[in-house]
Amino acid sequence: MERKSNGGEESQHADPQLIYAAFKRARNKEKLIVHLTQALLLVFLLGLWEYAGRAKWIDVFLFSYPSKIIRLLADKWMDGSLLPHIGVTVAETAAGFALGTLSGLLIATVIWWSPFLARVLDPYLVVLNSLPKVALGPLFIVALGSGVLSIIATILSITVIITTLVIYNAFCEVDANYVKVVKVFGATKTQSFAKVILPASFPAIVSTLKVNVGLAWVGVIVGEFLVAKEGLGYLIIYGFQVFNFTLVLSSLFIIAAFATLMYQIVAAIEHRIVRNRR
Repeated sequence: MERKSNGGEESQHADPQLIYAAFKRARNKEKLIVHLTQALLLVFLLGLWEYAGRAKWIDVFLFSYPSKIIRLLADKWMDGSLLPHIGVTVAETAAGFALGTLSGLLIATVIWWSPFLARVLDPYLVVLNSLPKVALGPLFIVALGSGVLSIIATILSITVIITTLVIYNAFCEVDANYVKVVKVFGATKTQSFAKVILPASFPAIVSTLKVNVGLAWVGVIVGEFLVAKEGLGYLIIYGFQVFNFTLVLSSLFIIAAFATLMYQIVAAIEHRIVRNRR
C-alpha cells in the first residue's frame, strides 16, 4: 500500500512537467503546420502565376511570371548591377527606421516628462499625424536637396509622429499604482521612468518597431521615387519608364523579402524580451 501511495505521489509530482511537455509538443506541431501551410500557399500561388503566364491567361508584358523574374534577378546579380541598388535602399531604410524610432521614443519621453508640454503639443501631433506625408516630399527636396537627406526626411516624416503617439500613450497607460509604490520608497522621477514606466512599455515599443518596419520601407520607396538615381525605388520608376514590368516586379519582390526579414528580426527581439520578462 505504501509503495502504491508513493508511486501515486511521484506521478502527481510529475504531472505538471508532463502536461507542460505535451503543451510544448502541441504548440510546436501547430507552428510547424502553420509554416508548412504558408509555404504551400506561396508555392501554389507562384505556380498558378507561372502557369497563367505561360498559358497566356494573363498579359505577360504587364504581369510577367516568376521564372522570368528569377532570370532577370540572376542576370543582374551576375553582372553586378543589382547589389548596389539593394545596398543603397537597405542602408537608407535602416537609417530612417533607427532614427525614426529613436526620435519618436525621445519625443514621447520628453512629452511624458512634462504634462504641460503634452497638453500644448497634443493638437499639433494629431494634425501632423493626419497630414499626407507623401505630399511633403517636394518640400524636402527644395529644403534638403535631391539626395539621401531628402529620403531620410521622408522616412522620418512617416515614422516619427506615429512612434511618438503610440509610445507616449503606452507611457500614460502604465498603472499609476506602480509609480506610487516606487515613490513611497524614495524613487525620483528619473528612477520611476527607468524602473517602471520604460520596462512596462516594452511591449508597446516593440509593437511600434513592427509597424515602423513597414512605414520605413514605404518612406524610402516614396523618397526614391522622387529624388533617387539609385536604389530599388529608382529601379521601379525606371522600369515603368522603359515599360520593363519584369524589372518592376523584381524590385517589389526584393523589397518584400527584405521587409519580411526586418520584421522577423523585430519579432525575434520581441520574443526574447517577453521570455526574459517571464
